[in-house]
Amino acid sequence: MATRARVRAPELIGKGGWLNTGDQQYTLADLRGRIVILDFWTFCCVNCLHVLDELRELEEKHRDTVVIIGVHSPKFVHEAEHQAVVDAVERYEVHHPVLDDPELATWKQYAVRAWPTLVVIDPEGYVVAQHAGEGHAHAIAKLVEELEAEHAEKGTLRRGDGPYVAPEPVATHLRFPGKALLLPDGGFLVSDTTRHRLVEIEQDGETVRRHFGTGDRGLMDGGPDEVRFSEPQGLAVLPDGRIAVADTVNHAIRALDLTTGVTTTLAGTGRQWWQGSPTTGPAREVDLSSPWDVAWFADRLWIAMAGVHQLWSYDPEAGAVQVAAGTTNEGLVDGPADEAWFAQPSGLAATADGERLWVADSETSALRYVDRDGTVHTAVGTGLFDFGHRDGAADQALFQHPLGVTALPDGSVAVSDTYNHALRRYDPATGEVTTLATDLREPSDAVLVGDDLVVVESARHRLTRLRLPEEAVRVADQAHRTQRAATEIAPGTLRLDVVFQAPAGQKLDTRYGPSTRLLVSSTPPELLAEGAGPGTDLFRDLVLADGITEGVLHVSAMAASCDDDPANEYPACHVHQQDWGVPVRVTAEGTARLPLVLAGMDEQA
Repeated sequence: MATRARVRAPELIGKGGWLNTGDQQYTLADLRGRIVILDFWTFCCVNCLHVLDELRELEEKHRDTVVIIGVHSPKFVHEAEHQAVVDAVERYEVHHPVLDDPELATWKQYAVRAWPTLVVIDPEGYVVAQHAGEGHAHAIAKLVEELEAEHAEKGTLRRGDGPYVAPEPVATHLRFPGKALLLPDGGFLVSDTTRHRLVEIEQDGETVRRHFGTGDRGLMDGGPDEVRFSEPQGLAVLPDGRIAVADTVNHAIRALDLTTGVTTTLAGTGRQWWQGSPTTGPAREVDLSSPWDVAWFADRLWIAMAGVHQLWSYDPEAGAVQVAAGTTNEGLVDGPADEAWFAQPSGLAATADGERLWVADSETSALRYVDRDGTVHTAVGTGLFDFGHRDGAADQALFQHPLGVTALPDGSVAVSDTYNHALRRYDPATGEVTTLATDLREPSDAVLVGDDLVVVESARHRLTRLRLPEEAVRVADQAHRTQRAATEIAPGTLRLDVVFQAPAGQKLDTRYGPSTRLLVSSTPPELLAEGAGPGTDLFRDLVLADGITEGVLHVSAMAASCDDDPANEYPACHVHQQDWGVPVRVTAEGTARLPLVLAGMDEQA
């Protein structure tokens, strides 16, 4: 059996307590004898949602030896609310215990630097591996099999039922609905996201006409009682009258014909897009990544591709998809479409004159738009770390993780300001942001109906009709910044090491050139005198500029590994990738080395 580094696992601490355990509280000692996988996540993070889906098969296959524990570690203020975590656990069908850690106590104990991060603890209570980002399920499955064999032989493996206790189901017409669409007869089509279906509703916003979908997670075309979706979100009318559906967790765009009731697949393969995959081509042959919303703009269907921080488009005449804006780098950068950065775009709306496509860029808490020339602009928002609820001039106004935008007849835009539980308005004519309504519960979309807005109150499982007010609601200003301790680094040269150890039985895939990629930038850009830009090594010397004492290092790393078996002509390959945003402070006492663990253990720690 391979010798591996082992570090005693710190205790699990979370002020919010445990969920999915039937009110039972747990310590690591209670879990001794089991293989424990800690999943450090936060529910705003689409990469964390990808990992939840990656772990489902492993969780089921090794249910008698493995205990997955989600350690919820919030980025936004709203995510520190206990009820919001309770809602998210149900919304995303988390079928394992979750520790609510609003103060990031366990995050700090395990020296976690990024969402998502997975930590593997062996049956004797030692940390044996850490993985940041996506694409590690295969590696962890291999490690679990090794640990099962090793500890069964030692007599330290304990099999049996885990601590998971399913919550009681709740009867409602909708369950965490995502988006809505006004139908020609005044009714609504709603994406009933957590129940994996679409629901057609009468004009009253309550009476159900019919359902489309079995209610079971899956990817299958067919009639209302056959079709399967997986957490569908955005809806938009196509020129032929069919309705495009962003089938988020299936990584697909579907099309519903309300006349026949039949759903077909327009785009996507059902597989998640990874770096290096095609970004253009026949729509059914190109992988997508968590499409969250759709809108018709500039003679194409635009797709908010939240999973890769881009906008894509679908051309129904050519039957093809392509990248429309964004580089896959996460952040807030304006300019030409192929140079712009987004951060989990989640809401789209075209203006009535067709001159502007509004974008709710959720992770930067920003309202942005694309013009007909393909240039990206920011109306409200400053970046990944600043958010809050502040009205007034757009250059100082704040949102908190908005998921929806609605173009209004006067040229202004309503913003579903999700984590502020509010509906906001931005008026380009005045450059002002106001609040239209508060006391909503995680609004994720809104539909204009005459003089009213019908809001999707996702966490209240309903549609709520609001009259557009003549006067704005007065709200006390609240400004926040992501609460993550800055890493103290020494001035001069900083050694950046991305730690990557290929899974057992695999090696780096160098058949077609370098199998690793590293991209480094900073906010402000002036923080780095040398070292920014792309490269193929997972290490780099960064030279810090004189006179700048704090900022954020943005690091994106990717590694591809394949089965190490010369006899196998077509080895299975896996991509591991992660983006870090590391707040740093330059001090004389700071470290000269910054290790970021992509997979494995940092042996220099």
